[in-house]
Order: sequence, then structure tokens, then C-alpha cells
Amino acid sequence: MNGWERVKSSKSRFGRHSHISSDDRPSRTVRLGHVQPQAPTHRTIYCNDRDANLTVKFKGNSISTTKYNFFTFIPKGLFEQFRRVANLYFLMISILSATPFSPVSPVTNMVPLSLVLLVSLCKEAYEDWKRFQNDMAINNTLVDVLQDQRWEPIPWKKLQVGDIVKVKQDGFFPADLLFLASTNADGVCYTETANLDGETNLKIRKALERTWDYVTPEKAWEFKGEVQCEQPNNSLYTFTGNLIHQKQTLPLTPNQILLRGCSLRNTAYIVAAVIFTGHETKVMMNAMNVPSKRSTLERKLDKLILTLLATLFVMCFIGAIGSATFINRKYYYLSLGKGVEAQFNPDNRLVVFAATMLTLVTLFSTIIPISLYVSIEMIKIFQSTQYINKDLHMYHAETNTPALARTSNLNEELGQVEYIFSDKTGTLTRNMMEFFKCSIGGEVYGTGISEIEMGGAQRTGKRVEMYKSANAVHEKGFNFDDARLMRGAWRNEPNPDMCKEFFRCLAICHTVLPEGDDSPEKITYQAASPDEAALVIAAKNFGFFFYRRTPTMIYVRESHVEKMGKIDDVAYEILNVLEFNSTRKRQSVVCRYPNGRLVLYCKGADSVIYERLAPGQDDLKRITRENLEQYGSAGLRTLCLAYRDLSPEIYEGWNEKFIQAKSSLRDREKKLDEVAELIEKELILIGCTAIEDKLQEGVPDCIETLSKAGIKIWVLTGDKMETAINIAYACKLIHNDMKQFIISSETDVIREVEERGDPVELARVMKEEVRKELSKSLEEAQSCFHTVSGPKLALVIDGKCLMYALDPNLRTMLLNLSLNCTSVVCCRVSPLQKAQVTSLVKKGARKITLSIGDGANDVSMIQAAHVGVGISGQEGMQAVMASDFAIAQFRFLSDLLLVHGRWSYLRICKVVTYFFYKNLTFTLTQFWFTFQAGFSGQRFYDDWFQSLYNVMFTSLPVIIFGLFEKDVSASLSKKYPQLYKEGIRNSYFKWRVVAAWAFSAFYQSLIFYHFVTASSSTGLNSSGKMFGLWDVSTMAFTCVVVTVNLRLLLMCNSITRWHHIGISGSILAWFVFVCIYSLIRENLSYVIYVIMSTVYFYLTFLLVPIVALLGDFLWQGIQRWFFPYDYQIIQEIHRHEPDDYTGAMGLEIRNQLTTDQERSFAISLLPRETSKYTGFAFDSPGYESFFASQHGVYAPQKAWDVIRRASMRTKPKTSTKK
Repeated sequence: MNGWERVKSSKSRFGRHSHISSDDRPSRTVRLGHVQPQAPTHRTIYCNDRDANLTVKFKGNSISTTKYNFFTFIPKGLFEQFRRVANLYFLMISILSATPFSPVSPVTNMVPLSLVLLVSLCKEAYEDWKRFQNDMAINNTLVDVLQDQRWEPIPWKKLQVGDIVKVKQDGFFPADLLFLASTNADGVCYTETANLDGETNLKIRKALERTWDYVTPEKAWEFKGEVQCEQPNNSLYTFTGNLIHQKQTLPLTPNQILLRGCSLRNTAYIVAAVIFTGHETKVMMNAMNVPSKRSTLERKLDKLILTLLATLFVMCFIGAIGSATFINRKYYYLSLGKGVEAQFNPDNRLVVFAATMLTLVTLFSTIIPISLYVSIEMIKIFQSTQYINKDLHMYHAETNTPALARTSNLNEELGQVEYIFSDKTGTLTRNMMEFFKCSIGGEVYGTGISEIEMGGAQRTGKRVEMYKSANAVHEKGFNFDDARLMRGAWRNEPNPDMCKEFFRCLAICHTVLPEGDDSPEKITYQAASPDEAALVIAAKNFGFFFYRRTPTMIYVRESHVEKMGKIDDVAYEILNVLEFNSTRKRQSVVCRYPNGRLVLYCKGADSVIYERLAPGQDDLKRITRENLEQYGSAGLRTLCLAYRDLSPEIYEGWNEKFIQAKSSLRDREKKLDEVAELIEKELILIGCTAIEDKLQEGVPDCIETLSKAGIKIWVLTGDKMETAINIAYACKLIHNDMKQFIISSETDVIREVEERGDPVELARVMKEEVRKELSKSLEEAQSCFHTVSGPKLALVIDGKCLMYALDPNLRTMLLNLSLNCTSVVCCRVSPLQKAQVTSLVKKGARKITLSIGDGANDVSMIQAAHVGVGISGQEGMQAVMASDFAIAQFRFLSDLLLVHGRWSYLRICKVVTYFFYKNLTFTLTQFWFTFQAGFSGQRFYDDWFQSLYNVMFTSLPVIIFGLFEKDVSASLSKKYPQLYKEGIRNSYFKWRVVAAWAFSAFYQSLIFYHFVTASSSTGLNSSGKMFGLWDVSTMAFTCVVVTVNLRLLLMCNSITRWHHIGISGSILAWFVFVCIYSLIRENLSYVIYVIMSTVYFYLTFLLVPIVALLGDFLWQGIQRWFFPYDYQIIQEIHRHEPDDYTGAMGLEIRNQLTTDQERSFAISLLPRETSKYTGFAFDSPGYESFFASQHGVYAPQKAWDVIRRASMRTKPKTSTKK
């Protein structure tokens, strides 16, 4: 019977229930080849039987990551573009310009809009084309599929659910596969999941023993099985299903699943069945876009656009009122007789008003810059790809990892960050674990001193001497120094049996894979985490060398067990593995010794291990607890080790329940956890391990620099409070001068309630205690805040207290306390709490936030902040894939924020305000002409002048400015982090800055219009005729183009050859255009040649821009002299080359100086540099006293300095508290 006949017969049986025998009912899922009703919670797949799977209509294996297709590109692309307010506005203007009310040709509005849309759509098309090419390359990759007892290569896109495939070594899995057989012994294969989660360590996968034989195509052709499994989902690390094969139900786990995108390693080939295809694979279901984020400045830009629209409405309203008032039949030359059109009829002034409003809207439409968004987008993309991605200061040579801007939308947001939320492990620390100390049976081993201990000693003023024995062993993952445990010396310890259990637990209880030769020198370990690798390496150095693994066996080479010098290879049978997860916080292995002994080894967090210990170990528990606290205060990561001997009866009874839970299709994980609880009890405590995770290079200096920049740093970690506090000290996040508020759940009151075991009472008491602590701390914080020289504040809170502090009733109190603190440390927090704390500050304080982390547990925090930064470290790439920017080391954050962030913010702010200025200037000249034209809507400029003003004559210089503007160098930006505070205060995009630019535009537009029109009113051209409208407007337009381009030059802090090319090129482009255009345009016939033949042109061309820019020139001088920005002070101080003073020379000179001389000498040492900037550079001694305070040097103020400071009375102080 072929597949279709089976389908038909199965349909007929489902239609006649009476024909189903009683024998069929209990085994309805066992009858192979029959199409079962599809339950909503699971799917049924028939392996190696395409016909049987046809009726279900599973999705194909072709994927598409493109945003558009051939039919949707135009409509969807245009929809995306018109979601922008400015584009929608110009679309409406273009439509309006096609009506009879418009004084301009519709082409003049449609052409610029079309150009902008064309550029944007071309960019979208290019990006989508690259995605399409990538999709095609993937979809057409070949894979061997079983057809007629032989392997046939077909493209990935033609794969179907249920197909049997063969994947060769180093090949990628084309879909989510059920692993059936392998060329390796015992049906195992090794996979690399780097494309999935960034982890390069190999994972072991094991096929079910019943399917090991299906390796050859002839044998695989015989395989017929039915898979009942969960519906497609995005959980990468879970899978629930059963394989029904030869009337047996076999439970499936993630161990038998090979996910699409992973690759095969160290295995010739594997045979597998396809279970999920295409967009239903786990990797594709995880390929969601990062939440769309808009920068704060972009949202403020929307408000500016709305302000311009309001201004436009006011201008049109004034013009419409004027038109309705002005229009009168007494002006006979206007021919306003009885038959005049309604829009000019003096008898119906309301219609005149409405018609004029529409006319003026199209006439003044240039007030909104059409090329603003395109220009900003080009600038941001260039900043991301050419500056951030190629900055060698953020390149990590060790891992060959450059910085990566994954989005260009948030560049300027980097220049306004006020709060940083940081993970600890892998972010502040290296996540390169080293076995450092341990406690076995209450005895402490290990003599080293950790970095955190040294930091703590410096804090208390103690002197610490580092001592290391000559025979100490140090390799990657092992930095242990204590001869009592090395080279078999543990046999002479008071508890050698306990030592033996300790070493065996390290060597057996793990999921590590060995690679390479089975010699201690050449072997390498692939581990799921650096901690696991460090523990196995420690066991190797203690003489228990784990060198081989199969799915059921672990081989350990044990030294000095029976007697000194004797080495035995021992095979331990692994019966069950109870894996670690964030809920269990422990891992257990049930193993059988060669002599038949059954042992459960368990390692995990002290809190969960202590709950499961057998009674009667009080002394050992107390001593080990003290050791754990000691290790925690030294900043070490701790784990407790325990074991339990099992009788065969107990184990067999438990194993039956374990197999049942493993076979469950519903709530499998929950049932497995419940079964694990039955055996993970009555444990015997062995001891604990202490692993050191050293700080990353440059972290303390980076944090100190960022703090000087006005950025507040919060550390959110899962570590114990003691560990977190000590690391905060080592990072210079907290120091002794700070007043610390510690809110902990480890108090006597809370412990007393915990012992009673009443959860309701515990919750009530904890909430009340947290409320009291928050209230008390807030009062103290506010009293310190009101003092003149109060100490800086730091808050430390643990996860349990934080859970209650985030309650809606206490949240405001927590926020107020936190905002008054310079540093905050949250310990023992969950990933959800990290995101909640970030959102609290983001939404409650309305401050710009940045989250930085390196692991999957940091993703929610990264996505909750305004800006997310991922560290490409040891914990995979989940954090990077969810981030907006990626760096390799925490210390690179100072470059990312203080240099690139600050520059981007400065550039974008100035670009936006300049666009606002130049368009307002241009539109106001047209507005002034409206008064002279009787509010008739007569245009002042030619249509094409108006259209090309933004697109051709003023666009290139502002883009060049946005790419190359730099107020101070990168080194000075980092040397004086206080400069960053201008971004936090949003100094460059306040409404008063916008108002100053608006006033400048108002002033210059008056100069352009009235100077040109007044001077031309009595002027004559070379033929003796008076200047006409187009002569005057062309002259005025020439002055506008020249002046606004020169104004850009005036606001530059650094000028390159590109500035000269852009500005001179734009002015030249205008003259070339008008010379050609006046030859072909009827109303402008030879106009430029006529006016250029007069002296009037050259006088106007010279004098009008000078008079227009004179006000700005004087204002810049006054502003720089009396109330400068911080960066301008730095520019003045670095006008001269720095003198080369050595430290020794300075010390020698100081010893011979008086107090006044020493002060003068300190002032002279302030760094100076030859000016690289334009603008005014007055030699003001007042700058010395201002900046000397930044260095803690007192310098008396000069009279002019006092005047300058008085003018700055409303400006926040920029000096940094020491």
C-alpha cells in the first residue's frame, strides 16, 4: 500500500468509528502510517514518508528575511517613507501645488520630493537586495536526502518535514533535525552552535540507541517512525516529544535535536530526520528584530517640525488676513470687476481669505527642510560605518574584535547618557575563570590573594604581600597554590577520603567534552561555561584526569589513589544527568563505580545545597559557611559540593519515575524538576570551591572617567552582597569617602520570621522593613544633599529587598533615593529585575539610560534601556544580537560615549539647528515680499530656485559639516570628561538655542530683502532700465546662498579641505546653474548677465553678506568671551604646545618654591596646545582660574573672570567635586 492509499484508508476509518477495534484504542499513536487528528498542542510527523505528511501541509524549508517582494516594494516602501511627518507634509504640498490656488508649478515641489523618496527607496532596495541574495545562497545550498535507497543532493529549499538527510562533517544542519545515527561510536556527534548563540565550545548530542544502525542508505530506507512532538516554538534549549518506533514509545530530549544553523564537528557524517522546516525552525523563530528605538533628539526634532508648522500657519494666517483686508476695487489696475474669480472677489472676503491661505501654504512650504531626514540619515550611517566600526581605540586585538554599530539611529543618544546599568560577570570581569581556593571537610586550601582582596586591603590601608611558592602550578583555568593537595600530598591530610570524593565530584559531575590527545598537556576541554572548565582542569591538576567521554561513560585517570605513584584508568557509568538551570541552581550526576557503588554527586549554589543536606553535619556546615563568606568577601565565585550513596532499590524506584517524566509530552521540565527533588536530598557536604574572575583591563579607570563625566553607574549582578561590594570597591565605583546605604534581607528580624516558615508573614515583614530602610535612607540622603560639602552617596540593595522596593507603593521612594546616589549596586537580582530597574529610571526619571551586558540574562535589560551595548565575550552572542552597539571590552565604553557619542550629539544638534536657520531665512525673505505684493501670493523667487535651494545649493556643506565637525580632539575629550556634561544637559538643542538661530534668521532675512530691494529701487541696468522683479529676486537669492554657506563656515570648530570644497562648490553650483538656466527660462532671460554687468551686483554681493553675518560674528565673540561653553575653554587652554615637564623635574622644583610660587607653577603646568580651531581666541587669564579648579589648584579670579562668571549665573556649574 503506497502513501496515498494509506491516507485514503485512514480517512475512511476516521469516518466510521464503529469499525475501530478495542485493540486499536490504547495504541492509537502507535499505528505507523496513519494520519492522526492534529492536536493543537503537538504535531505528528511520519519519518521517511512524504505522502503521509502531505495532508498536514507543513511549511517548506525556503526562508525569506527580506522586507519587501516584487509586488509590495513600491506600496510598502512608500508607506514607510510617508510615515515620516516631513515627507507626508511635502506630499500634501505637492498635491496642493497642482491646484489652481498654487502660485508655483507642481513640478517644482514634486521633483525634490521625488529625489528624496528615490534616494530613500534606493537605499531600502539595496539593503533588501543584499538580504535576498543571502537568502538565495542559503536556500540553494545542497544537502543529501534519502531517495530510493541512495543519497541524492537537493537544495535546502526543497526539503520537507519527515525527510531523511545526511549531513557531512563541517556542514550546517539545513533544518531542525531528529538525530538518528552517526559514524561515531555509541551514536554521538559533536555540534558547534556559534551561529545560534555565539558559543564556540562543542556540544555533544546522542541518538537513541534504537536508531544507531540507520547509518547506510540501505538501512536508513527501512526506517519508519512516527514523531509526536511540541508545536514549533522559539525555545532553543528545550524540546518535548516522543518517537514511536516498532510499537515502542521512546522519549525525545534536546539531546537528540540538531538545530538549523549549527554545524557538525569531529564526525564524518550523521543521519537525521527533518522535524521543523523554514520559518518554523527555532533559529528563525528567534530571528525577531530588535525593538525599534528612536533617539530622544529625534523625538525633539518632531516637536521642532511641529513648531515650524505652527510658524507656517501664523505666516499664512497673517498673509490671508492681509489679503482679505487689502483687496479692493479702488485698485483699478487690478481689474477686480464683477466677473472676477471668486478667490479675488472683494465682495466675498472669506473665500479670499481661504484661497490665500492655501496659496501661501504652498508658497512658504520651504520652511520645512525636505532634505533634513535624508541628510541626517547619511551622516549617521557614515558615523557608524566609518568612525565607530573602524576606531582602532575600540579594537580588541586578542579576540580580533572591532566595535560594531548595529544601528545608526542612536548615535547622538550616546552623547547624552546619564545612567549606565552594567552586568558584572563578563562585563566588568573577564569571565575567564581560574580555580583559586577550596574548602574540603572544613579545611581551607589555597594561599593566593585575589584582586578584590588587594583592593579591599588598599581600602583599609593594609599592606599586602604577594607570596607564591616555586612549585605552584598555573595554567589557564587553574591558579591554585597549596602543596598540601598537589602531587598526591592530599593522602597525608586528616580527611583523605573526603578529598577523594571532592576530586571525583569535580571530575565526574559536569557536561564537559574533551578534545585532542588524552594527555594532560595536550587535551583541551569544551565546556558550557568557563566555571565548569576550571573545575575539570582543577581535578586534572589534583591527579584525577578526565580524558574521555561517551554518552554513558566517563573515563578518569586517577593518580595516587591506591598508593603513591600508582595511576589507574577508571570508567564511571553515567546513569542520569540532572542538568543545571537558573531555577534549580545545581547540577547532579548519578554514576556507577566499577565495583557497583551507586553515587549521586551534586554541585550548586550554597543556598540550594544547604537546604538538601542530611542532618547531623552542623559543625561542617558552620565552618564551610564561614569559608563561603570569606571567599565571597574576596570576590570569588563559590560552589558547594555534596554526594549521596544510593542503594540499588532506591535508585531503581526513582529511575522509573524519572523515565516517566522524561516521556511526558506536557510540562516535561516541571515534572523532571519534581522527580529530581526526590533524589537530591539527604546529601553529605564535601566542601566548596572558590573561582576567581579577574577584572577586565582598564575597568576602574573607565568607571572613574565616566563618573567625572557626570554619568551614574549602577551594577546589577546575581552575586552575593559581599562579593558585589568588594568588586565595586575594586572598580572604584564605591570608595570610603562615600556614605553607603545598605538594604539587605540578611537581618535578624527577617531571619527570625524566615525560621517560622510562614510565607505570608515573611512577605509582610520584608515589605515593612524595606519601607523603613528606604524612608530612613532617603531622609539621610536629602540631609546630605542640602549640605555644602556633603559626601557622595552609594546604595547597595539585594534582590529580595528589591522585589518589594519595586512595588508600586515603594517605587517612588526607591527612585528618589537612587537618583540622589552616585553609585548603586543591586545584588542577587534576576534578569527580570534588571529590566525592571532599568525601566524604572528610564520612565520614572526620564533620563537617558544605557545598559551593557554580555550574556543571555542581560538581553531584557539591554532592550529596556534607551541604548543597549553588548559585550562580545565568553557567554555567547545573545547580548550582542539584542544590542544597538557591540564592543569587546568595558573600557571601550569611554571612547564610545565620550568621543563618538559626544561628537555625534554635537554634530546632529548643529546640523538640525542649521537646517532650521537656513530654511527659515529663505522663507522669511519670501514672507517680507508678500507685504509689498499686496498679500497676493505672488512668488518672489523662481520656482526652480525654490526647489533646488535645499537639494543642490545648501545640502552638501551641511553634510560635510555633520561628518567632520570636531570641537576638541579625541584625546582631549577623554582627558576632560567634564565636557560630556554638556550633552547630559542637552546644551546644544534647547529651545533658547533654537530661538537664537530663529532671531539670526529673522535678522538676516530682513537684511537680504530690504537691503537688496531698497538699493535696487533707484538702480539701473547697463541699458538704462530699472531692475525688475526677477533681477531683484535673483540678486537676493544669490546673497542668501552665499551667506548661509558662509554662516556654516563661521560655526565650524575645525575646517578641512572638504569644507572648502563643499562650500565653494555649492556657491559655484548656483552660479553655473543660474547662468545656464537664464538662457533657457523665458521670464529670467539673461537676467544674471544683466545684473552682473552692473556695479550694483558686486557691491551688493560684497556688502550684504558682511552686514548679515556681522551680528553672528559679534555674538560669537561675546558668547565665547563672557559665557563660553566648556569645550571653548578647553580650546583656549590648549592654544599652545604643551611644555614637557617630567614628574621628577616638577617634584624637584616644587621643593624649592613658596606657597604662592607653587600655585603659579601648578597653573603653568595646565596642558596647553596650539590652537586647531577657528573663531575668537582671546587671551583671557580668566580661563586659567576656571580650569585650575578642575585640577584642584586654587587660582585667584581676575576682574574680567568675575564678569564672565556673573554672565553665566543661570548656567550649571561645570566643575567636578573632588
